[in-house]
Amino acid sequence: MTYQEEFITFMVRSGVLTFGDFTTKSGRRTPYFINTGNYRTGAQAAKLGDYYAACIQQNLPDGADCLFGPAYKGIPLAVSAAASLYRNYGRDLPYCFNRKEAKDHGEGGCMVGYKPQDGDKLVIVEDVVTAGTAVRESIELFKHVADVKMRALIVSVDRMERGTRDCSTLDELREDYGIAVYPIVTVREILSFLHNRPVDGKIVIDDAVKARMEAYLEQYGARG
Repeated sequence: MTYQEEFITFMVRSGVLTFGDFTTKSGRRTPYFINTGNYRTGAQAAKLGDYYAACIQQNLPDGADCLFGPAYKGIPLAVSAAASLYRNYGRDLPYCFNRKEAKDHGEGGCMVGYKPQDGDKLVIVEDVVTAGTAVRESIELFKHVADVKMRALIVSVDRMERGTRDCSTLDELREDYGIAVYPIVTVREILSFLHNRPVDGKIVIDDAVKARMEAYLEQYGARG
């Protein structure tokens, strides 16, 4: 089993990837939902870091100087990914994250952890990007921190949905900022792997769920 297939199974077992009838923040009714807030144990954090690290190692074997986790959900992702990169691949990358509100005492500032320097190549570590707001805010934030190069964005799942244009939100970020984007898995890969495949004896995507997911992607999926 590939690490992507293991990750899909891991999300189901963690109660992060669920199927049913949900409404997204944008008002879209979706037959599946990804709630990364359901990760809650040390074992899950360690495994999650391993999947992010595998994705980083596969797509960015070099050319990265720092991992950045946007507050708040990106913070444990960046930390666990950095730990896994060191533990499994011997890569000791520094990490940093931002405060929601700048600190006005002590050293002050809005960054915690490594202090990015001019010329650094940063990798943003995020969970699931919907509108891309947090990523755009992060890119704007760094204009006031250091003259860095946003090397890549790593996300857990590409929902492959249209953003404000016909292309996906991730493609919008690629086009607008010239940033490489690497999801651990895509919704199409989830659908292909889980269709009629049991997880712990239960099939979570049967023919009916598959049909609803296909219809949803037909309605809201990115074009081209």
